[in-house]
Amino acid sequence: MTSDTLAKSAAVPQSPDRTDLPRIVPHRHPGQWTAAAAVLVLLALALNSVLRNDAFQWGVVADWFTSDSVLRGLWLTLWLTAVVMALGFALGTLLAAFRLSANPVLRAVSWGYVWLFRSIPILVQLLLWFNIGALYPQVLGVRTVDLLGPVTVAVIGLTLHEAAYAAEVVRGGILSVDRGQVEAAQALGLGRWRRWRRIVLPQAMRTIVPPAGNMLIGTLKGTSIVSVIAVQDLLYSVQLVHHRTYQVVPMLMVATLWYTAVTSLLGIGQYYVEKHYARGTERTR
Repeated sequence: MTSDTLAKSAAVPQSPDRTDLPRIVPHRHPGQWTAAAAVLVLLALALNSVLRNDAFQWGVVADWFTSDSVLRGLWLTLWLTAVVMALGFALGTLLAAFRLSANPVLRAVSWGYVWLFRSIPILVQLLLWFNIGALYPQVLGVRTVDLLGPVTVAVIGLTLHEAAYAAEVVRGGILSVDRGQVEAAQALGLGRWRRWRRIVLPQAMRTIVPPAGNMLIGTLKGTSIVSVIAVQDLLYSVQLVHHRTYQVVPMLMVATLWYTAVTSLLGIGQYYVEKHYARGTERTR
């Protein structure tokens, strides 16, 4: 064999035999699988105890689940949630604009509003509005008791409460947009409205949607508190039934199942809305 042949054979690496390669064995996690099996067993036992417990009276739950009184209460709960969220975010957006304004008076008013209504518990707010007639017996020549019914009080109290949180959600979403995006839009000659609609809002929605979705679900569940002022929402409707029939647990299960079903649907909707506004980012992968 010549020297040139030896040089070429030395330059070309020889492929190692596969039998000589080390065997890669995946790391096993027996503890994790044992814990998972234990959790599944406990969940199965808990589910079995719930389904086989006669005290839940699942037959009574099935009979009342789609009754007219319960469905009317459910409809009022959904209506109240939609109205409060719409009005709350409208007022919250205005407060967020005040907070981001260059006017110190508007900033102070917005900050004071958020501070005040986040400090007072919602139950206290509702009771204060419900008893507002003790402070102002008449408004514009009309008795306050006749002007503000329980449903109106619920809308006012919940809206003012939600607006304080919505203002911070909207403000955080706007501040999350890079300032360079707005400056680039200004350099392109886009007007103020087009900058907000085409540049700021689509990017801010990625930050606004997750907490807004959580607020929506929280508001739906929070409407149950209006039962203390005799608003016939879902919870109050089932309470009227179990006050007559003394079937407390099955009627509470009716309300629980409806709240669970509606919040699950809202959670699915939130997922797809987040996915829509997250297009073009790493979160879509």
